[in-house]
Amino acid sequence: MNNLNEDIESLIEANASDFEISQRFKQAIGSYLDSLPQLFEQTQGKDFLVRHTKALDQFIDQMYKTVLRRMFGNYLPMRNAIPIALTALGSYGREQLCVHSDIDLMIVYAPQEGYNSEAIIEKFLYLAWDAGLKLGHRVHKTTELFTAADEDITIRTAMMEARFIIGSNYTWHATQRELEKIRRHKPKDFLLAKLEETDGRRRAHPVSMQPNIKEGVGGLRDAQLLFWVAKTRFGIDSLNTLRDSLFTDDSYRRYRIALELIFRVRSALHLVTGIQYDQLNLEHLPKVRKLLGFKTDMRLATQVIEAMWRINNFSTIFVAKMVRPLLCDLTHLPDLRTQRIRRGIFISDNSIFASFHLAALPIEALLNILVGLEDKPYCFDDSFVSQLSYTTIAHPLNKRIKLLLRKLFEREHTYDILKLFYDAGVLVSLIPAMKKALFLPQFDGYHHYPVGLHSLQCIKAYESIDVPEIKTLYNDLSHRDRTMLKIVVLFHDLGKGRKQDHSEVGVKLVRPMMSKMGFDAQITDDAALLIRHHILMSNIAQRHDIHNEKTLYKFMSVVKTPRMLTLLYILTYADISGVGPDVFNTFNGKLLNELFHASLEIAQEKNRITDAARRLKIEQRIHRLDAFKSLPRTVQKKIFSIDSNLFFFRHSPDEILYIARRARGIRTYAYALDFSTSLSIEILRKQPLNLSYLLGRLGYLDVASMEVFTLFDDVKYFKIDFLQSATPDMYETIREIVDDAFNMELQVQLEIPKIEQKEIFIDCDHSISYAELSVHTANQRGLLAFIIYSLDRLNLHIVTAKIHSTKYRARDHFLIEKSPTMCNNTDQILSLLSKGNN
Repeated sequence: MNNLNEDIESLIEANASDFEISQRFKQAIGSYLDSLPQLFEQTQGKDFLVRHTKALDQFIDQMYKTVLRRMFGNYLPMRNAIPIALTALGSYGREQLCVHSDIDLMIVYAPQEGYNSEAIIEKFLYLAWDAGLKLGHRVHKTTELFTAADEDITIRTAMMEARFIIGSNYTWHATQRELEKIRRHKPKDFLLAKLEETDGRRRAHPVSMQPNIKEGVGGLRDAQLLFWVAKTRFGIDSLNTLRDSLFTDDSYRRYRIALELIFRVRSALHLVTGIQYDQLNLEHLPKVRKLLGFKTDMRLATQVIEAMWRINNFSTIFVAKMVRPLLCDLTHLPDLRTQRIRRGIFISDNSIFASFHLAALPIEALLNILVGLEDKPYCFDDSFVSQLSYTTIAHPLNKRIKLLLRKLFEREHTYDILKLFYDAGVLVSLIPAMKKALFLPQFDGYHHYPVGLHSLQCIKAYESIDVPEIKTLYNDLSHRDRTMLKIVVLFHDLGKGRKQDHSEVGVKLVRPMMSKMGFDAQITDDAALLIRHHILMSNIAQRHDIHNEKTLYKFMSVVKTPRMLTLLYILTYADISGVGPDVFNTFNGKLLNELFHASLEIAQEKNRITDAARRLKIEQRIHRLDAFKSLPRTVQKKIFSIDSNLFFFRHSPDEILYIARRARGIRTYAYALDFSTSLSIEILRKQPLNLSYLLGRLGYLDVASMEVFTLFDDVKYFKIDFLQSATPDMYETIREIVDDAFNMELQVQLEIPKIEQKEIFIDCDHSISYAELSVHTANQRGLLAFIIYSLDRLNLHIVTAKIHSTKYRARDHFLIEKSPTMCNNTDQILSLLSKGNN
């Protein structure tokens, strides 16, 4: 900086142009920014941000002095006499300016006839811009500050963190008087607006495994809100001054440690990406981890999630504590007293409150309050969260507490209480098995939440089942089974984060927990079986042929009884529903339902049921339907002449009749498109269908499942379900693609995927009528269209297809009508499908 000062002084003496001076500043600023990675190696966190802020203060200081020297020459007056004050706002004002954040500057001036303040300010701004500073600026007269803040909450918020950089102390003192007036003006309205703004921001950026560390729940904005509220209420310049009056020294220390990590991560993100970027996603995680010195990506991600939980817990509790006196309506006090649960604890509109003046109650007392509540959903105010956050929990837990926990699990509505424990930070203290997994991210391309939150979301789904048949099954469970299953739902993934299989670790965790809660050995064994096989039903439904007897018998040999099948079905529903919004959908729901009923039929038969016997039972059910009886006898015979047993297994009797009635009238083709949820295409045709063209044109959508059946009168039935939904602007294009697919001369350029021969499996002994082709390979664009095209070339007829894809892998299964050309030419099939790997 000394060299810069000397160089600038020399340029001024030489009467250099403004451009030459700005380029010298630009060179100095560029050199400084290039040195930031080295500075980051020496110091991180808040100290790095303060040093960066102070360095930019020096550049702005020197620029302002340069402008004054240029304008006044040798007649430069005292700086205090020039009625201009340069002040830092926002993160720059807080001395928390990150590497690529905007430099928020407010220039305040008092118009004086003797000084051309506007010209000075204009010249300074041009110099700063030409020098390459990423400047966000506001210019106000001191008399305009109050009006500007009153008209815009964002301006008022920024002004709360104003910090003097350089200029007239007199103007700065005048600015401070205006800022104090602003702080005292309608504080209730301001805080209500900030709280409303915060609610919207938190909804837009919920808890995530790839969090936005600035705007997300528990991010820097929540920490800033805490300061803004404290500044408005008490006029403080640092939260540190509220230690031991608003919060304890220990709680503030843990909050600051968490905040320090977020400061470090944000600075590292800016350095790694080279831009203002605040989302810690998988792409940048390895580089950020390396820069911060963490051993593994998982370790860093876990600590970030935990730190953001800590910031959220601390800020929400103490924001509520500071805001409550302003928002409290004393006219409701008499009503609240009539709803007192005990001294300092109240219930109002199904919300539980506590007085912030009440010392933290013992954990046993708090659990007794929760057990004593009527069994229904509740909201827990931050004041009651505070009670649990600052209670004391001794270990090992005594018998009374364990029995109270069992009573909580026996309630119909436990989710809100478990979420309360999570928010308050006592979930691990009460259920130690959650310790390793609570904040553990799941970077598998499937789960949306860390393990702890996923487990809670599963409990939420379990207590609010919205599938009527599954709800009926749940209602028919005994009270003991409901309680056991709720514990299983919570524990099913808690074994993650270890080297051993997480299902086996989960078994080891649940057994002592259930024993301490007083469950007998038999029901504990049932819980262990469910946790050990909690992903089995989902895997079978989505990756195997659920209409194959061998699959069903193997499945039931593990599940054993109809009761355990029902419990596993409900557990699977809760597990999938807890993964993320809309992950449990019509498609996987139908697969699970079919597997459940097919397995139930197997379980209830003493002897093996053949495909023919299963079909006969279904035909008998169809015979009893009034809709079937009303059909002409010729049509009835045609329905039962359909060769494919699988058609009868995959569809309900009502669906079979619906499809058959539509097939009667087919002359060329007809199709139906369902856009209601995910895209579904249903086709009935006599005219040949160019299926590889259809799938190739729709290759930007992932196929979930496909059915192909020959019905009667040469009519073929196709049903293709996609994972994604179509937007309204796509509807017409999709209709045109389907219509074009009946032109067999059309072709689409297909990408040839890379499939190794060892990833292709052909089972010619699958059944009397069908062979099975399985392809387990990397998920690639156009994979299914290529397989269909290849099978068409070999004149092989697909009966049905089951498609299961994740972000990285595809597991596709096809049932193919047996023919000598297939089973005698498996080498040709392998060669054709794997040609992209040659």
